[in-house]
Amino acid sequence: MKDDKVSGSCLCGVVTYQFTGPVNVFQYCHCSRCRKFTGSAHAANIIISPDQFQWLSGEESIGRYEHPDAKHFATSFCKNCGSSLPWLTKSGKAVVVTAGTLDEDPGVKPTHNIFLANKAPWYEEVGGLKKYEGLPVRN
Repeated sequence: MKDDKVSGSCLCGVVTYQFTGPVNVFQYCHCSRCRKFTGSAHAANIIISPDQFQWLSGEESIGRYEHPDAKHFATSFCKNCGSSLPWLTKSGKAVVVTAGTLDEDPGVKPTHNIFLANKAPWYEEVGGLKKYEGLPVRN
């Protein structure tokens, strides 16, 4: 990714945003906080500088939760549909873009996993699992 603009939105489309590259980090985070926030085995997080990020619409519909025991972690979400959204770290030094909310390809891929020691006990690498292009058909 060069300096192209990448856009994203929540599920209902009320909140929209964009950022401009380059991406500092693209990682999968397996910590328990990210798992609870995403409802998944891990979060797919892109980390950028705050000056690269801009809300385009719906900023008044954004909720925020700051975990009292966390140094950096916070969350943002759409108060209308509940979608996770990008969030400014508590230090204010980075924006964590929840990659599942992107509307287009950011042009980069995740480079690593973090907090694997905290991974969900049921998590399995996807390489060996069956793959379907859509919803599997029942036999």
